[in-house]
Amino acid sequence: MNLEFESQDPLVQYCLLLADNVLILGQRLGEWCGHGPTLEQDIALTNFALDFVGQSRLYYQYAAEVLGNPHSEDSLAFLRDVPAYNNIQLVEQSNRDFAQTIIRQFLFDSWHYYFLEQLQHSGDERLSAIAAKSIKEVAYHLRFSSEWTIRLGDGTEESHKKMQAALNRLWVFSQESLNPADYESELISKGIAVDLAQISAKVAQKRKAIFEEATLNMPELIPFFGNGKKGLHTEHLGFILTELQYMQRAYPGLQW
Repeated sequence: MNLEFESQDPLVQYCLLLADNVLILGQRLGEWCGHGPTLEQDIALTNFALDFVGQSRLYYQYAAEVLGNPHSEDSLAFLRDVPAYNNIQLVEQSNRDFAQTIIRQFLFDSWHYYFLEQLQHSGDERLSAIAAKSIKEVAYHLRFSSEWTIRLGDGTEESHKKMQAALNRLWVFSQESLNPADYESELISKGIAVDLAQISAKVAQKRKAIFEEATLNMPELIPFFGNGKKGLHTEHLGFILTELQYMQRAYPGLQW
């Protein structure tokens, strides 16, 4: 069963963008539970996953309230199909190895922190409150992923090689978070959504500084034609949703 979802409300689409980003990344990080390279990192990544799931609930609850019955946080998370998800394609990329997980995390965190920093000033009080609550967690996420990017990039020859390969592989997805979808642009004009142009310099500066300290070479930017913000996703998302949504689809009516 799929949720019949056709809302074009910009606020709903924006909430789903923010919720889907952290839910899908949280699901990816949850795959490390019991498989981390050390106990400390295993626990850290699992806690990040829990942080993201908690953040996603706040956005889904708001979207469900705007939509009204029969929508709920559960139906929005578990009963939409791939084209109805608005997450950026970066977060759905596979873990592959610890190097790729860390690079993916840093690319996301280095955008997410500055995004939430601005979202705290949103004209929408609900979004502002969610940002103020979430940024405390995300500040630690950014510190963690920055430190591990440096540690592995400027570590052994093998760790450096794997980190550079991961960066080369994921760099194509690094700019989507800074390119506004139509519904974002509409909300930016109303003072609700984050003006991505205002944070792009901070994001670029942070990435440049960390990659330089990690002795990693930033690849050339190449054209990116994917648009997860409009429901266009890589093959990975379907497999993620198959696992994420199994219980709700097998036993309808379950609640978080």
